[in-house]
Amino acid sequence: MKKLLTLTLSASLFAAPALADDHAMQETDQAITYAFDGDFDDATFAVETAIVGKGLVIDYVSHTGAMLERTKGDVGSDVKIYDAADIFLFCSAQISREVMEPDPMNIAFCPYGIFVTDTDGDVRVGYRKYPEGDMQKVQALLDEITKEAVAD
Repeated sequence: MKKLLTLTLSASLFAAPALADDHAMQETDQAITYAFDGDFDDATFAVETAIVGKGLVIDYVSHTGAMLERTKGDVGSDVKIYDAADIFLFCSAQISREVMEPDPMNIAFCPYGIFVTDTDGDVRVGYRKYPEGDMQKVQALLDEITKEAVAD
């Protein structure tokens, strides 16, 4: 028992630096985000590079922040939500097949997206959370790409 406790304490001491270097991960019911040490343009470039680096093709970039800012008066608002916000949409033939063969209705989650937001200089990179089961393969891919982007 004493050895197990010592091993557990030792492991937690080694894990502490990794947690501190986790680029300030935040998790909500809907999404997981990581802080980006740099400006919005650098973050979008890092995300694009990480996606393409996996051999994936970006199908569309949604400039959601610009749309929300442009249309706020049209919907009776004066609230600025983001300084900038983009969503990169893409798919993975390999992983999509792995999650859709067992459940064709997993098509509802495709394409996959990674977003970049800037709110008062707090630049974050993240993705929506997926349900347990096969879709965790997609979430693992998104987490891998996101961590690569914020590590650059």
